[in-house]
Amino acid sequence: MAYTISTWLAIYFVLWWVMLFVTLPFGVRSQHESGGVSPGTDPGAPTVSLMGRRLIWTTLLSAVIFGLALAAYQAGYLNVERLSRLMGMPF
Repeated sequence: MAYTISTWLAIYFVLWWVMLFVTLPFGVRSQHESGGVSPGTDPGAPTVSLMGRRLIWTTLLSAVIFGLALAAYQAGYLNVERLSRLMGMPF
């Protein structure tokens, strides 16, 4: 089963968004935790989001996971027959 570049890009795009939501909560300090709540804001709001750093980590982690998955696919470990057998579904 041959995949096109657009399929690989779509898989990477979905993986990137999932990894973004995985990395978002790490290292966030709320206003309540830091001790300085701005008037009119929720105490649970983050003080500094550092989104640039999160986007870089998301891109790096996604590239590593995608590379491992692509290598496993090229080696024959990720194919429909094998995955369906692992899930107990007849192919």
